[in-house]
Amino acid sequence: MPLDKTAIETLRQVSTATITTVLLKKGLRNVWLRGTKPLRPEQPRVVGPAFTLRFVPAREDLATPASWASPISTRAAIEAMPEGCVAVADAMGVTDAGIFGDILCARMVKRNVAALITDGVVRDLAGVLGTGLPVWCQGAAAPASVTGLTFVAWQQPIACGGVAVMPDDIIVVDSDGAVLIPQALLDEVLAEAPEQEQMEGWIMREVDKGVPLPGLYPMNAETKARYEAWKK
Repeated sequence: MPLDKTAIETLRQVSTATITTVLLKKGLRNVWLRGTKPLRPEQPRVVGPAFTLRFVPAREDLATPASWASPISTRAAIEAMPEGCVAVADAMGVTDAGIFGDILCARMVKRNVAALITDGVVRDLAGVLGTGLPVWCQGAAAPASVTGLTFVAWQQPIACGGVAVMPDDIIVVDSDGAVLIPQALLDEVLAEAPEQEQMEGWIMREVDKGVPLPGLYPMNAETKARYEAWKK
């Protein structure tokens, strides 16, 4: 499902920390994908709809090098990825088998995939970095995926980093890791997150001035009045 360009630009200006706060106010606590660390420092914030990939434990008759040519393979999944999507792979937290290497990541770049997110690891680290694909994961490992995992499906509900991810959930990822926004809450987050970001920026400026935290963060009625006057 394409994501509106205006929505993408709005979310690119909002931190994942802010998004988790907005979603917390709506009762959602489990939206941060554990283990999703930037592979390269200072990767830019990325926004896009989730394209999900699902791995299960390796089984010797299924997880073989021959399986890479199967119609159900990571190679076939990459060819189904739409431009601008964020590939989100459920690797079950396995850290001793790299799910993607440099060749697969290079193909994702050619298909204009926005990023790869996984609770697992990649392989061919130098080559992956050389592709320029933004990757968030738990690091790198030399063994191929089939030594520890079996790829079974794409665009199905998955669990990544302990979070339920549905196809086309909105993914926002920055230096703090990846956060998902359910499709049903996207409009509310777009409306509220920029205001939350602006408010916290104002609070930070007040802290820089030496204002004490009680009554400032969170705001009491007097502080809210000063903030509203500042906005005008």
